[in-house]
Amino acid sequence: MPELPEVETIRRSLEPRLTDRRIVSARFLSPLAAGGHPEELSAQLCGERITGLDRLGKHLLIRLANGTLDIHLRMTGKLLWNVPPGFYARAVLSLDQGHVVFDDIRQFGRMRWLPPGIDPPNLGPDALGLDFGTFSARLGGRRGSLKALLLNQSVVAGLGNIYVDEALFCARIHPLCAAAHLGRRRLRRLHQAVADVLADALAAGGSSISDYVNAEGAPGSFQLRHQVYGRAGEPCLCCGAPLRRIFVAQRGTHFCPRCQRR
Repeated sequence: MPELPEVETIRRSLEPRLTDRRIVSARFLSPLAAGGHPEELSAQLCGERITGLDRLGKHLLIRLANGTLDIHLRMTGKLLWNVPPGFYARAVLSLDQGHVVFDDIRQFGRMRWLPPGIDPPNLGPDALGLDFGTFSARLGGRRGSLKALLLNQSVVAGLGNIYVDEALFCARIHPLCAAAHLGRRRLRRLHQAVADVLADALAAGGSSISDYVNAEGAPGSFQLRHQVYGRAGEPCLCCGAPLRRIFVAQRGTHFCPRCQRR
């Protein structure tokens, strides 16, 4: 699933191309892409002027003169600029200059209309640029494992399996450690690790493990720098111990049992 760095990379590449453009038509090749209401969403989008692009967590928000188009790419969604619609194209936004193709192999991605002044509900603060005070307030003293809490989008928005594993390793904290047991020193170390991992992933254009590419069709390269994610059984880059994979919150979780002791 595209996480915060991937969606932010897409946002940055599309923003200069889409801002101040007008949507001429919105064609849905699969009704699932429009949440089952393609005619309604198409009518809401047609003729709208794009005023800018924002992002909240894993949601890309195309701001319009009279509302917002909320795009959640889910597992395999892509937004591709000015390419011919392919076999997995689910929607095409035609603008007064150029077009955007929403491509999605597994068809879990969704596009929906939000009224003016409304953002996607039930999301916590965005993980990018999150200050320590807010981060501490969201996690400090809470029950449950850190891995599960950081995956919970209502706690902190934007983090997924890849970057939670990488940040916990960077902070040398076990994924099953309870947030309530973290002292201020380790909580601050985790906050810094999240910021560092996200910054490095953004600089590398995100992680391309299976389907992700940016709006120009280019893959990211941060997967080449993963220290634990996807490396179960390989030696830890810091201590040499074999990395392990367990399940936390029903998600495969990668960590070093020596560097990240409970």
